[in-house]
This record gives sequence, C-alpha cells and structure tokens, in this order.
Amino acid sequence: MELYLAPILFNLVMKNWLYIFMVPMLALAQQHSHVSPRAIDFPDILNYRTLSTDLHMHSVFSDGNVWPSIRVQEALMDNLDAISLTEHLEYQPHSKDIPHPDRNRAFELAMAEAKDHDLLIISGSEITRGAPVGHNNAIFLSDSNTILKETAEEAFNAAHKQGAFVFWNHPAWSAQSPQGNPNLRAFQQQRIAEDQLHGIEVVNFGAYAEESLQIALDQNLTIMATSDVHDLIEWDYTNKGLQRPVTLVFAKEKSIGAIKEALFERRTVAAYNDLLIGREDYLIPLIEASVSVKVLGYEPKTQILKIELTNNCSSDLLFENVSQYNFYESSPVFNLKSKTTKILQLKTLKEQTVTVLTLKALGAYTAPKTHPLVNFELKTIP
Repeated sequence: MELYLAPILFNLVMKNWLYIFMVPMLALAQQHSHVSPRAIDFPDILNYRTLSTDLHMHSVFSDGNVWPSIRVQEALMDNLDAISLTEHLEYQPHSKDIPHPDRNRAFELAMAEAKDHDLLIISGSEITRGAPVGHNNAIFLSDSNTILKETAEEAFNAAHKQGAFVFWNHPAWSAQSPQGNPNLRAFQQQRIAEDQLHGIEVVNFGAYAEESLQIALDQNLTIMATSDVHDLIEWDYTNKGLQRPVTLVFAKEKSIGAIKEALFERRTVAAYNDLLIGREDYLIPLIEASVSVKVLGYEPKTQILKIELTNNCSSDLLFENVSQYNFYESSPVFNLKSKTTKILQLKTLKEQTVTVLTLKALGAYTAPKTHPLVNFELKTIP
C-alpha cells in the first residue's frame, strides 16, 4: 500500500509545488515590494512623525518625460510619505502630443496609481514666470485650473483664495539670476507681506544655496528641498549614487491636513544625501533621534571610555568631536555611515558616572556656515 501511494503523493507535490512553495515567497515579496536599498528613512522626533516628502516634480503633463504613474512608483521605491506633481501651468511643451485643458489631470492620474498604497498625493501646480517673479509652487489646491491667470499677481491671489501653501522654487537658478544668488525683489517681499509666499527651496535638483537659507531665516519662510525631477529619478539621482532631495515634514500624523499644518508652521528639515538643513528646534532633535549611543564601559585598568554609536537614518552623518575630552586612537572628525555602527574611545582622564559627548554635525546647517552642536549624555558605573 505504501509503495502504491508514494508515486501519487510525489505527483501531487510536484503538480502543486507552486502553491506549496512559491505562493508564500510571492506574498513575502509583495509585502516588501517597495523596500529598496535607496529607501529614505528618518526617525520620528519629539511628538511628531517625520514624513519624507518631495513637493516639486514634473511629468509629461508639462515639461517632464514620464507618465504620472511613474512618479508614484518611484516615490514608493524611495519610501516617501507624500509627493506633489507640480506641473507648469503656463509652460506646456508637450501640448501637441498631449493636449489637456484640465490642469488637474496629472494629479488625478497619480491619485489613481496610488489608491492601493500608503502614499499621499498632494495637489499642486507651478506658477511659471520670468524674473522678477520666477517660478513658484502652489500646493494643496482644490482646482489648478483657476490658478492659470494672465498676471502673476492674479495667480497668487487665486492660490491664496484656495488656502494654498506657496513656495519659491530654485531662487538661485542662474537662468534667472546670473550670479547664482537669489534676489529678493519687491514682488517676493509683497507676497510675503500679504501671506501669499510661505516657503523657499534651499535645495533644488541637488543644488544647495546658502543665500536661500538666509532668506528663509530672515523672512521666516519654510525651509524646503525638492528633486524638481523631469526625467527618471533613476537617471537623475540613483544611478549617480545619490538620493533625491526631500523635505522632512514633522507632522502630528500622516495626513494631508497634518502636512499642510506643519508646512505653514515651518516644521521642516531639508535633506539631501549627507546634507541636513533646518532650524535648530527640529534639526537637533532629528540628529539626536538618528544616533543611538551605547556605553560599553571603561577599558580595563584605564580611564578610556568605550562607546558605540549607531546611525539609524538613511543619511551619512559627519561629526567633529568638540567635547571636553578627546578621542583615543581616532580622528576627531569621523563619518558615521547610514545604518552602521562605530566604536569610539573617549579619554575622560578619570572614571566618572556621567560624561557628555558633544559633537558638531558638520553635514548639517542651521544657518549659512553654522553647524549645530549635539549633546549625548553617557552614563557609566565606575
């Protein structure tokens, strides 16, 4: 009987091997289908969720070269929480091939692509003019068609009526500012005074402008970083070993309303590879949350304290030791690479119960040429 059943059981297993072995593997793959080595990942801070957003990008519905659904798929690969397809309202180079009187169409297609995913799609458009107006993104729009106006003043007024958050794009762009420096003109000053301009890009397409950061601080504008991608993210960033620039938004929850509230309250940090830019109130807590410190104790018969630092975020962190105590057998400047651990030894000169490690974050800026200091309390038992 056993000899008779053995071939039958063997055939059943062979015919159904796909269901027995492959289905669980496929389910696991689907569960992790959007986890990639290029995923952007930062820890939550204080009482806020840290949301990764890219709020300036283009598709074939203005001067980009991909369909809106691709932007959604790329964002999922990069582990983003929210994106906005901000198509140029006035500049439509593909209009002969893709005529579309409805300026909301790219947003609608992105929404359809994202409906089964945990990715927020924020409606937006780009108001496109030459200097002195420049380019500006209006997001959280209810209808982009009503923003298409004859004059820039009319466009800003229309966006304001919809409660839009508006930010100044690439103000240091040499095509409109040949010196490569942003020029805060009467137009921007009036928009700020009338609460019609709320943010400014300090990083756009990988270019960091210190002068734009200074304008953000002087004018109390929200600090932004965006990819402004037109081609594939893979071509413009990933294949070059780069991450896309993102605005880290510190929101009370993951929702469009919470992101909007956080942007208006200026709770952001601009992030691009190993570059972090933001106000001290949010940048320092972000770095503190990104680094775990473990005290391993004193080396036997020495006053050298051994510690372990772990970088929990997707950016490399460059530090300089500016503590009261020096390192033993290590440079004071060190790179704590993303998702890695580093052992350091601190010469405390005598055994003590509490030591403060003070690090200057060299890849981070709270103002032009100004690095934040981050303190870590090291508790030991002699």
